[in-house]
Amino acid sequence: MAAPPARADADPSPTSPPTARDTPGRQAEKSETACEDRSNAESLDRLLPPVGTGRSPRKRTTSQCKSEPPLLRTSKRTIYTAGRPPWYNEHGTQSKEAFAIGLGGGSASGKTTVARMIIEALDVPWVVLLSMDSFYKVLTEQQQEQAAHNNFNFDHPDAFDFDLIIFTLKKLKQGKSVKVPIYDFTTHSRKKDWKTLYGANVIIFEGIMAFADKTLLELLDMKIFVDTDSDIRLVRRLRRDISERGRDIEGVIKQYNKFVKPSFDQYIQPTMRLADIVVPRGSGNTVAIDLIVQHVHSQLEERELSVRAALASAHQCHPLPRTLSVLKSTPQVRGMHTIIRDKETSRDEFIFYSKRLMRLLIEHALSFLPFQDCVVQTPQGQDYAGKCYAGKQITGVSILRAGETMEPALRAVCKDVRIGTILIQTNQLTGEPELHYLRLPKDISDDHVILMDCTVSTGAAAMMAVRVLLDHDVPEDKIFLLSLLMAEMGVHSVAYAFPRVRIITTAVDKRVNDLFRIIPGIGNFGDRYFGTDAVPDGSDEEEVAYTG
Repeated sequence: MAAPPARADADPSPTSPPTARDTPGRQAEKSETACEDRSNAESLDRLLPPVGTGRSPRKRTTSQCKSEPPLLRTSKRTIYTAGRPPWYNEHGTQSKEAFAIGLGGGSASGKTTVARMIIEALDVPWVVLLSMDSFYKVLTEQQQEQAAHNNFNFDHPDAFDFDLIIFTLKKLKQGKSVKVPIYDFTTHSRKKDWKTLYGANVIIFEGIMAFADKTLLELLDMKIFVDTDSDIRLVRRLRRDISERGRDIEGVIKQYNKFVKPSFDQYIQPTMRLADIVVPRGSGNTVAIDLIVQHVHSQLEERELSVRAALASAHQCHPLPRTLSVLKSTPQVRGMHTIIRDKETSRDEFIFYSKRLMRLLIEHALSFLPFQDCVVQTPQGQDYAGKCYAGKQITGVSILRAGETMEPALRAVCKDVRIGTILIQTNQLTGEPELHYLRLPKDISDDHVILMDCTVSTGAAAMMAVRVLLDHDVPEDKIFLLSLLMAEMGVHSVAYAFPRVRIITTAVDKRVNDLFRIIPGIGNFGDRYFGTDAVPDGSDEEEVAYTG
């Protein structure tokens, strides 16, 4: 990046740093002067320059995904209509890390507003906003007492858990799922439940101490400092604490003079020299925002991958891998395949015999789970030397839409099995799979995971689903990919990228045509099962029309 940092003028925007809580006595005192304080807050509004963007004052920031991504909401689900393209290569490994932007600046400088402006201008899905506000340390009893009397410095580097920040940002850059603490600013403690973030193509990390740690700086690909006049920042802080938190002017000014301003002068302002770009006063600075967005777009273009094309030309002349297990082709199994492959088969018969095959496939797959010796006593009082499951628990994950048709068969043979779902669609413009939605059970990393999709042609969607599970720390050798029908291309693709994943199917066909359909194949399983119209020229793996 060029030095000195780029600068451009901008309008201010409100923001909300953390403050200490009030004692009951002070709350009672404030209630008596509420009307006067509201009047003071209204007077303070006139001191702030007008905001050109027309945005309403923001609420406190916590770590979250992009504020308004293109999505479809139902009563139970949120589905992205602009999917996440592959973040890995044909080897199944992440080729480049997520692009991380650091946003620093003083308290109430407008960092979060600038972050949201960047997100809106980028107009790409899967952008994660990570706030330093989530990473305050838990206070001791003595520090709690100090905070209650406005005598604890929340604007000091020691107030933040930098080890956890660095660990979290590293995992996000590596494409991994992370858990982020939810900080309660009333009790100055972390809540029991943590928030899970996953799927970052771009990470925007904002906070007053964003540039205060050397290791943290090395993780940031771009550093932006929001420079806002100290008087404006003080007015914003006064307005917020009076109108939103019922505090009095005297207490806010005391805290500002004792902690906020000295910490800014000592720890925050000196980090401006480390920034690649300086954005004066934050919001409305279209010159700086455009410069940032252009650079990020160029970085994302360099990270674009073409996975399906690479799969179509790789590893196709090798023998089938040892990790593949095909259900024995008995006359009964071959007879059921004959029925479901026949284009004249009615929908009712297609569903009936597909379900029978699914049940056989699930039972066959369970024989590959780890078992250990155990002894039980029979009703006749005799010992029986048997076997019992040696794992923690089994979780099923279906690749929507067709994969969910295998869920009843899994539930029928695995009592109390947990179920997760992943929605992967093919982008009609690029031909690449895209991740649109996922819902996985908690603590899935300890489970044996049965990944279900009814057909696998090139293996592109299956590879993406496996990569999602690995990003959630599921061990590769605990993943079982189950499919009614696979093409040799798909088998090779998955086995080459993930050699320890067990692949289990009822049949393997030789070829995939130019439209990525399995030959001789079964047609589009989802359309035949659910009675919907096929997508023109779509592959067998494509079960939902692209909506982006």
